[in-house]
Amino acid sequence: MKKKALLVGLVLVVLGFGFYSVTIGTYNKLVKLDEEVKSAWAQVENQLQRRNDLIPNLVETVKGYAKHEKDLLIEVTKARASVAGAKSIQEKIKANNQLTSALSRLLVVVERYPDLKANENFLRLQDELAGTENRLAVERRRYNEAVRRYNTALRSFPTNLLAKFFGFKRATFFKAPEAAKKVPRVKF
Repeated sequence: MKKKALLVGLVLVVLGFGFYSVTIGTYNKLVKLDEEVKSAWAQVENQLQRRNDLIPNLVETVKGYAKHEKDLLIEVTKARASVAGAKSIQEKIKANNQLTSALSRLLVVVERYPDLKANENFLRLQDELAGTENRLAVERRRYNEAVRRYNTALRSFPTNLLAKFFGFKRATFFKAPEAAKKVPRVKF
């Protein structure tokens, strides 16, 4: 009788230890997956913040450069037109001086800032927009993968029993809004 009681006690201890180990292991796994989801979401937020910080400043910079070049080119064009329309010598001198001045400023701008060409700035803006959106897409995908792993663990047996007992809730996938299906417009 003592041997049976000892054997039953030993089996209960082993089962209890096994149950405890599985419970602790499962709990720790759920905590790890939950933290993975939170970390992935933080990265999505980082990229959203990057976009919010970067894009408006970049757009304003490009608009400033394009406006500067536009104003200068308009000034060159007007000066050239005034040369063609000048009748008297005084008008021609004045018009040519204006054209020379405008061309000189244009050459100085190009010499000092050869990359200050509107088309290059617009191409850079497009690259930055695409790069930011790609980073955001990667982080959204990583987040959704973390959510999938976490939610799969929550729904798997016997983890689902322990998850419910410990109060773990399903995470939400990142879903693009209906408006995201429309092609975005960049307007200057």
